[in-house]
Amino acid sequence: MKAITYTEYGSPDVLKLQEIAKPEPKDNEILIRIRATRVNYGDMLARKFGSVTTKEFNMPGILLLPARMDFGIRKPKKYVLGSEFSGVIEAVGKEVKRLKIGDEVFGYRGPLFGAYAEYLCMPESGLVTHKPANMSFEEATLIPYGALTALSHLKKMNIQPGQKVLVNGASGGIGSAGVQLAKYFGAEVTGVCGTNKLAFVQALGADKVIDYTKEDFTQNSEKYDLIYDILGRSSFDKSQSSLTPKGIHLYASFKMKQVIQMIQTSKSTGKK
Repeated sequence: MKAITYTEYGSPDVLKLQEIAKPEPKDNEILIRIRATRVNYGDMLARKFGSVTTKEFNMPGILLLPARMDFGIRKPKKYVLGSEFSGVIEAVGKEVKRLKIGDEVFGYRGPLFGAYAEYLCMPESGLVTHKPANMSFEEATLIPYGALTALSHLKKMNIQPGQKVLVNGASGGIGSAGVQLAKYFGAEVTGVCGTNKLAFVQALGADKVIDYTKEDFTQNSEKYDLIYDILGRSSFDKSQSSLTPKGIHLYASFKMKQVIQMIQTSKSTGKK
């Protein structure tokens, strides 16, 4: 089968289209023919992991060395990236009961990766389930990580119609879902992103957009009921003056369990 592989860290040029062995499902696994996958922050981080700085790592610096050991210090141990996927089940193991051949599914691999390939094996008990019939394969790849993470965070913050919400990092997987969901819940949404993503974030429904390369939102005197900071680029101390009296600064972060098993979590860094 064909797969996008990499055997060294670096720029996108290290990614190569190659033929590799097609996987065979174990008794408790399903074999999925991949129809769509996507590039997210984790994929880009893993691709250049040999030179990732503590700031780019976006987790406690003390965990960078164990993560390097897991991913590979000099060269990658996991040579096929891709964590979100959708596709059609082509074969099942003899112990599989919930899913069957021909089912359209979508799911999440996390740091195991492997979705940049024609085929992928997943345990039936893993993070994989039926794809909604009214959703394309491409759309389904946006759900397992970005959309579900943003939805859980916004619900936890009890978002209400009419609130002013700022999404810092509005063009990424979590941020773009956060903009759309916040609008769905009736909030007035401001999206912060880079210059080349302004039109994209506007198209998602943001009422206002801020180019972080030209403007610091903490200096514009606007007040927000919720600042949803995807990568923790703005601390609570710095953002405090931009919050309403009962405003919340929510930092969407990662926790580490064992070495590099990532579990998405949310952390409210403070209230004023």
